[in-house]
Amino acid sequence: MTLDQLRIFVAVAERGHMTKAAELLGISQSAASAAIRALEEQHGVHLFNRVGRNIELAQTGHRFLPEAKAVLERAAAARDVLEHVSHTVAGSLSIAASLTIASYWLPRRLATFHEAYPAVRLSVTIGNTSQVEASVLDGTADLGLVEGRTESDLLRRVKVDTDRLMLVVASSHPEIAETAPGRPDITGLRWIIREGGSGTREVLEDLARREGISLADLRIFLVLPSNEAVRQAVEAGAGATIISELVVGRAVAEGSLRAVPIELPKRDFAMITHRDRQASLAQMALKAHLAAEANGTT
Repeated sequence: MTLDQLRIFVAVAERGHMTKAAELLGISQSAASAAIRALEEQHGVHLFNRVGRNIELAQTGHRFLPEAKAVLERAAAARDVLEHVSHTVAGSLSIAASLTIASYWLPRRLATFHEAYPAVRLSVTIGNTSQVEASVLDGTADLGLVEGRTESDLLRRVKVDTDRLMLVVASSHPEIAETAPGRPDITGLRWIIREGGSGTREVLEDLARREGISLADLRIFLVLPSNEAVRQAVEAGAGATIISELVVGRAVAEGSLRAVPIELPKRDFAMITHRDRQASLAQMALKAHLAAEANGTT
């Protein structure tokens, strides 16, 4: 068996879905299926039960899963030892990042990191904050970058930057009533929001609580899976949203969107890592690089 086969097996086992595991690992569904089939045929076992179109761990798979994860962790630890002994920042680094960070904040920083550390191979997967947290916890990602709250006390969280949020509507949107100066009547707006688990949705939930209401009291018109889809829907006049300035700053400057005056808290962009896993030299180098970028020292 190979480490790649073990990685694919663990990803499929933890997600219970071949296609989702393949997307997470950046491979085709057929390649993931072939790796599982080869592993089963090599050892004459059935690791999964195929029930209709679904897949679930067989008894043998349940017994094998902790051993497979242990081997992957030991392989990562062995790689880290070699890196520390050689003092060479090299190897691979798997990053899970929330959508705003991955699309608007991270690419330039990874480009400058690559210039400084060309021997490090980088891979990035994208999800909402909850999905990024899960990837770091199960070891699929070496580190995560999020803008929302994380729940697990197994994570170490370090601030790497700050983001400004804006309430925006289309430039043609009618004037918005206020309950008090600087406090727009959010119950009178038609809202376009991200899916559950996203950082911007959390901000709207917090704003509703501050006004003494719940998200259910708002007129949620549309739930969309990406910032770009939300921005385009708002520009088309479909409603209002709360979104990062990174996403809509240019549209506001050009006049296709209008910022609504409101006091919104800034939010942190944070790096999350697992407390029980030793950081590799590559992880420590990226953490230092992002911190230096935030301080303007690179």
